[in-house]
Amino acid sequence: MAAKKQDSNNKSKKRKQNPDAKTNTNSSFSKRPKLVSSKPENKQEKKPFKPFKKQNFGKLKSQSGEEKNTPLSKRERRLHAKELTEARKKRRKQHYTLEQELARLWEKMRQRNIVKEERSKIIAEAILKMKGKIPEIASSHVSSRVLQTCVKYCTQAERDTVFDELKPHFLTFATNKYAIHLVMKMLDNASKKQLAEFISSLRGHAASLLRHTVGSVVIEHAYQLGNATQKQELLMELYSTELQLFKDLSSMKESRLPDVILKLNLQKGSVLRHMASVIQPILEKGIVDHSIIHRVLIEYLSIAGKTSAAEIIQQLSGPLLVRMIHTRDGSRIGILCVKHGSAKERKKIVKGLKGTVGKTAHFQYGSLVLACIVSTIDDTKLVTKTVIRELQSILKELVLDKNGRRPLLQLLNPNCTRYFSPDEMASLSLSISSLNSMGELEVNSETKSLKDEESSDKDNNGREVTMAKPDGSTSPETLQLIEGGKKDPSIRRQELLVGSGLAEGLIDICIENAEELLRSNFGKEVLFEVATGGSGGILREILGDKMNTLHEAIASLAAESKFEESDKDHVLENFHSSRTIRKLVMESSMFATTLWKKALKGKCEQWTQGHSSKVICAFLESSDAKISKLAKEELQPLIDSGILKLPEKKQPANK
Repeated sequence: MAAKKQDSNNKSKKRKQNPDAKTNTNSSFSKRPKLVSSKPENKQEKKPFKPFKKQNFGKLKSQSGEEKNTPLSKRERRLHAKELTEARKKRRKQHYTLEQELARLWEKMRQRNIVKEERSKIIAEAILKMKGKIPEIASSHVSSRVLQTCVKYCTQAERDTVFDELKPHFLTFATNKYAIHLVMKMLDNASKKQLAEFISSLRGHAASLLRHTVGSVVIEHAYQLGNATQKQELLMELYSTELQLFKDLSSMKESRLPDVILKLNLQKGSVLRHMASVIQPILEKGIVDHSIIHRVLIEYLSIAGKTSAAEIIQQLSGPLLVRMIHTRDGSRIGILCVKHGSAKERKKIVKGLKGTVGKTAHFQYGSLVLACIVSTIDDTKLVTKTVIRELQSILKELVLDKNGRRPLLQLLNPNCTRYFSPDEMASLSLSISSLNSMGELEVNSETKSLKDEESSDKDNNGREVTMAKPDGSTSPETLQLIEGGKKDPSIRRQELLVGSGLAEGLIDICIENAEELLRSNFGKEVLFEVATGGSGGILREILGDKMNTLHEAIASLAAESKFEESDKDHVLENFHSSRTIRKLVMESSMFATTLWKKALKGKCEQWTQGHSSKVICAFLESSDAKISKLAKEELQPLIDSGILKLPEKKQPANK
């Protein structure tokens, strides 16, 4: 027993000596002491992490004067965190205190019901606080809004002060996502001199800014606000390096690129290479919403070769084109892509319009692209599925809309000058010379250019460049749309208009809303085309019965008593409806017969005055002898007695 006690005492002594004994690393017992000795060291050095333990205690004094650690309330912790955040912002932002003061002033100056004098005082105070520091704080999202409001409501002298401080930093601010709004507000309120100075400061930087997502917005805004000379100055820089370096070369009257090349004797190849280096990065980034870019693309296509033009059309065919067709030049690019694109590219264009057809139809220039699509693309199944179906869902809205009715009218009566202006007809007739044997790209800068004479020059290669511009005497028949498809236009119309069910839907809309359409300034034209059967009588063969129903619906409105009390004028006395009915009488003998028998026979005497008299006289002016004979028996006594007067220019020769 004594021996065992002695052995146990020796073991305990050895274990107590192990923490200090770091020698003898080669001994067989070297690992065991380390494991044993590491436990007390770990307990002293590392403390376990306790996430549930809250350290937020505040020191509060009791009544006896002793301090006590008590937990903070939620409100106190929130205020404490806010103080820490404010302190951190003050260290990080140089003008944080100034921004807070400006924000408080901004809340007062931007109110709508504030007195003008009081707002002026607040703005003067804010500008005084910012003076000398405007370039430093303009990039802040808070200070930028304050400056925008100040520029909007301040005096011209104060605005000049802000402009002078910002002037050296315009290019920097043009690419800042907050300062850009201040720059645009400065341009909106700038004088002519300040606008000219700003556009001059962009010289040499227009191409690089157009490649920037934010900077391109500034270039576009300046382009929209500038006059013709300033617009030309921005464009010339994108044409050639020579025009970018020498300011005197860009100040010239010629606006079209082919004319500029001829005037300055520039190398066409050099111009094409420079423009390609400008255009390609812009298209790759998808920055295609701006009108200045559309103008550059149109000018590039006017001189581009077959390969270059085909590459541009291939890049644009698809969703990118949908973002371009809201401008005049953008719609022309869309028309050129539809005409000269391959079947695959046209399919991409139509599919890119999916879901936006209704919105596009309401745009002035977007409706022209839709009119071109229904007149050019041979894949009528795809056009019906994507375009026609979306138009059918909002048919009544389109019929009554100035722009929305154009695709419908293009199908009912293609290329009619009654519904498209000369400039729009010129847009529909565009073609690219390198991709089409019809001639050079016909781009008219303004509608008035249609009255100019034909002009011809020679380019650097000695080839004659002819710009055919139809004058005012050009007949409507010569302004025909250049068909890009191979299918017979009449078959295409038949499939899109009748085969798709669009025509039947149109007739139903006209029957249900005959009175509203007759009185409408725009709906009356769709009603007229539908009631006459469309160009070439395309609706009569299949939908003749429904057309007769429409004629009876219009005649029923005309048959209503003139003396009934109503808030509206009678359809025969209303300005728009009376002229539409008059045209229908002269164009459609079927309608004239129905109207006479149902509404006017034996009642003509009460309609011999005002707008209604024009409807009565239309029966005698009709080219159909049966119609004039039908009404002559009743109308001749009224003419002889002087009750009904025929228009002087339309009187029979024997009278």
